[in-house]
Amino acid sequence: MNTPLPSPLYSPKTVRDLLARHGLRPTKSLGQNFLIDGNILRLIAEAGGAQPGVNVLEVGPGLGVLTRELAERGAHVTTLEKDERLKDVLAETLAGLDIQIVWGDALNFDYASLPQGTRVIANLPYYISTALLTRFMTSGSIVSATVLVQREVAERLGSRPGQDGYGYLSALIALHGSVKVVRDVPKGAFFPAPDVTSSIVRLEFTGERPAAGLVKLLEQSLSHRRKTLRNNLRMAGYAPELLDRALEQAKLSGDVRAEDVPLTQMDALNTALIFQSEANPLTDS
Repeated sequence: MNTPLPSPLYSPKTVRDLLARHGLRPTKSLGQNFLIDGNILRLIAEAGGAQPGVNVLEVGPGLGVLTRELAERGAHVTTLEKDERLKDVLAETLAGLDIQIVWGDALNFDYASLPQGTRVIANLPYYISTALLTRFMTSGSIVSATVLVQREVAERLGSRPGQDGYGYLSALIALHGSVKVVRDVPKGAFFPAPDVTSSIVRLEFTGERPAAGLVKLLEQSLSHRRKTLRNNLRMAGYAPELLDRALEQAKLSGDVRAEDVPLTQMDALNTALIFQSEANPLTDS
């Protein structure tokens, strides 16, 4: 029989006692910084839309504090956890709640299998946050993701062409929806405290599927910062003659940096590259 928790897991002492009881310590390699601020937990759940009947996916439940908050709001919660050492901990902290726990690596989970309209609400493991966000927005099943990430990641998510943080992830987000920074979260809201400040961000996904060619072009164009668009695409294997004709057709200078080009012009360049490739098949690499 599980021993009832003496108090909510909102203090370092309570968390230390729980971990000690199970012979555990946070694992840095798994990004285990447990959120212990009750106000932040409630804010994430509220901002993420955790309501009765809503399908919610959490990645990295840790000690189950946010998981419990989501479930007690009536959401149908599925949570993914890689660290099987936490089985007994979660059996204790989530006792009496109807929660589906999937044990395994979140990078290998089939996000397309989730019910349509699923909302992600999570304190993401920081070391895989970018990879996970890409999977969320391309799943076709997830409509929003309200997550804790490093503040520098949050700044990049919302960056626009011409801004310092703009890159492939920023472009991908803009193609799939929108992003809003809800608020910053101090280091002291976690146990153990991380080395960086965090931010809560809410991403909304439209469900639209951008052209695969455009997505690939963005990845190739934005692969090396500070290089010109032309140089990045030449490094990706485009024939110089074809590339120059396409840039001219899209009204783009060969010296422009990829991170300064709006998505509308990148789309025009993608169309021009397709046209030039079809019109001059022997010059395409």
